Amino acid sequence: MSTQAIIAIGVFLITYAFIVTEKIHRTIIAMAGGIMMVLLGIVGQEKALHHIDFNTLGLLTGMMIIVAITAETGLFKYIAIWAAKKVKGDPLKTLLVLGVITALGSAFLDNVTTVLLMVPVTFSITRQLRVNPIPFLITEIIASNIGGTSTLIGDPPNIMLGSAVKELTFMAFINNLTAISFFILFVNIAILAFIYRKQLRTSAELKATLMDLDEKEEITDKTLLIKSLIALGITILGFFLHQLLHIESATVALTGAFLLLLLTGESYLDKAFSKVEWTTIFFFIGLFVLVSGLIETGVISLLADYSVHLTGGNVASTSILILWVSAIASAFIDNIPFVATMIPMIKDMGELGVNNLEPLWWSLSLGACLGGNGTLIGASANVIVAGLAAKEGHSITFGKFLLIAFPLMILSIIICTVYIYLRYLI
Repeated sequence: MSTQAIIAIGVFLITYAFIVTEKIHRTIIAMAGGIMMVLLGIVGQEKALHHIDFNTLGLLTGMMIIVAITAETGLFKYIAIWAAKKVKGDPLKTLLVLGVITALGSAFLDNVTTVLLMVPVTFSITRQLRVNPIPFLITEIIASNIGGTSTLIGDPPNIMLGSAVKELTFMAFINNLTAISFFILFVNIAILAFIYRKQLRTSAELKATLMDLDEKEEITDKTLLIKSLIALGITILGFFLHQLLHIESATVALTGAFLLLLLTGESYLDKAFSKVEWTTIFFFIGLFVLVSGLIETGVISLLADYSVHLTGGNVASTSILILWVSAIASAFIDNIPFVATMIPMIKDMGELGVNNLEPLWWSLSLGACLGGNGTLIGASANVIVAGLAAKEGHSITFGKFLLIAFPLMILSIIICTVYIYLRYLI
């Protein structure tokens, strides 16, 4: 192993350690790590720019703009209150329906945005019913990560996979992951409903108070709502057709975003761009450059060679190994840098003789996305919900979440193991 490879590994591990400890903001650390790769001569600036996946960045930016403007209409609050009224304000049924709404929102928006929209509404509903919001919040965390697993645009690891592997189109994710994701969702929600059933009780009077709410009052701008739904509908249709049209998913998202800005005018321009999570965008940029150092020095190729040697190049063994390692790793560390490292490694496995990479890609997606449910720090959505809960005076501790969520995550990965084996490996 060359001196440059050793230095690259050192920079990568130090950066990763700082990301895990969260002592300094992860975006600052990721950018610093990427810059060090360039300053130390491990990867040149031009080469580093080639490693930045602008398709991932464009897709994220476009969807953030669409969601930011759509959120201004009050649509998401309307849906949550409407759903709670449909189940007559019953707390247990409300938990189930909010979980499903969170999963659906996470599938077509993204899980972080979805929980940011759902949590305030959840507090409003639980205050009306005078029930403990913690069961609802834990259910929404778990549902957001499972829902995000089901589509190309639901979770950053899937966006990265779809951008890196041309065969992993929007429809490929729908065909391969949506059914199993929602099966896992219903298993998880059913277990959570059973665990929390005794806490989810309220009086008939309080249910009546909830039924008196008028969800139509939440729609603050009907004209904006129509424009947002048109842009969102065209964007989602574009995702379904992007392979047939030979258009990248980033182009679809950015087309939808700027169509919506064109329809809404300059008044929403600054507001929409202020809501774009630029810290996330630059976190990705730093990671792409950081991982490029490992690619250019051959470290990724060595890891791939070792993994193929360990499993003998057997597709079944390699798939199951990737699924479980991804899940356990993603429960304790951020799944985005993990996936950024795994993508080139799996590509190298293909060059080393693993002749069917499809089950490996789906194993990585399922493991990385569902593994985020294992602990409170496993995914960004988890941390955000815990922070919002703390502001409202409700503590979701690491231990409390672990006792509920980690066994559910293991059960989810067992289901995925059976699914991967039966669908791809027999």
